[in-house]
Amino acid sequence: MKASSSTRVQCYSGHTYAQEPRAFWQGAEHHTVERVLRRWREPAGPCFEILAHNGATYLLAYDETNDHWRVEEQTPS
Repeated sequence: MKASSSTRVQCYSGHTYAQEPRAFWQGAEHHTVERVLRRWREPAGPCFEILAHNGATYLLAYDETNDHWRVEEQTPS
């Protein structure tokens, strides 16, 4: 599992921020979200398991208090 420190996430935001991620950047690398596989809420904020355009699965977690996204590439088990 690999985490990125310089991450930006573009989201659809209707009645609240970060309802559904649409794309994200890890440094200069851009990824489009093909499909949200799973979504849930943790005490810090919303989390999404997504399938990216490159076929990889990622965890996107938003910390509402610190206004910070965490991105981790999920490794197949």
